[in-house]
Amino acid sequence: MLRVVTAEHRPLVIGIDAGGTRTRAYLADDDGAVLGEGAGGPGNAMSVPRAELTRHLVAAIRAAAPDTRQRGAVRSVVGGFAGGASDAGPDAGYELAMSCLDAALSANGITARSIEVLGDIEIAFASADGTPSDGLAIVAGTGAVAARIENRRRLYLSDGNGWLLGDSGSGFWLGREVLRAALQALDGRGPWTSLVEAVLSHYVGTPGGPYLAQERPSRHECELLRHRLVPFAYAEPPVRLARLSPLAVTAEEDGDEVAAGLLDDAADELAATVAALEPREDEPLVAAGSLLGPHGPLLGRVTARAEELGLRVLPVHNGGAGAVALARLRLPVA
Repeated sequence: MLRVVTAEHRPLVIGIDAGGTRTRAYLADDDGAVLGEGAGGPGNAMSVPRAELTRHLVAAIRAAAPDTRQRGAVRSVVGGFAGGASDAGPDAGYELAMSCLDAALSANGITARSIEVLGDIEIAFASADGTPSDGLAIVAGTGAVAARIENRRRLYLSDGNGWLLGDSGSGFWLGREVLRAALQALDGRGPWTSLVEAVLSHYVGTPGGPYLAQERPSRHECELLRHRLVPFAYAEPPVRLARLSPLAVTAEEDGDEVAAGLLDDAADELAATVAALEPREDEPLVAAGSLLGPHGPLLGRVTARAEELGLRVLPVHNGGAGAVALARLRLPVA
């Protein structure tokens, strides 16, 4: 049950974690206790259109703070947006993120005195215990990016260049490699793999047929399957290939060596992204995102590689806790 706190008693804050897959909003009191949570659609400020981003923020904030008295007590808001960093160049999504956040707060009747937009990696770093101020962070979900953080601000990035130019080791990257491995198995360029069946089942259900065999079907059958598969991938936005990434995890659990190799390759890419930041001995590396958060499928592999660089890996669930912590730090002094 939500606690209702009025503006006359104590100030409230809202922390927002807006990523490539969904937007999460958290209402908390000035001690950091979460009073309400809400979710909306994707929040990437570089790729989500203005009207959609605003709508997703409105929905998440309204669900987190359903009571008008709670909304009236909000004094500080911090939003961490994928693509929303303020220093990422003239085409960055900072201005869009700030504009949409202002509109969403206004639509919910919230007039906070402090409103700030940061990048998603900054709030992920702040989500570690104690809200650290300096170190390294990596976020690997649909996309992938690492950063050096100083004084809780992003100093510089490694990767984060999007699905077309980078995001190496990300969910998109891994999903694309899953599909490529299946196609290479079908046209003879690669070893046979259970990923063929997994990818076809993903797109067309559980169809049965020759691709259920443990060995490569005839060349004619493979050709028919390849021509059936390719159009499905091109019919959707490229970034949706990220949905194929869990297939590699399942296939590895079933003993598929091709899938295991893809997961190793993804971890190598993410480790290289971190290494480009010139790690220092015993620095913290905060790890977040669906691939690297607690129990993430690549956490163990990346942790092993990060420890070779002398880093301490601190996995966090998401950037929500960091956004709340930073919003509390920015509460206006009474």
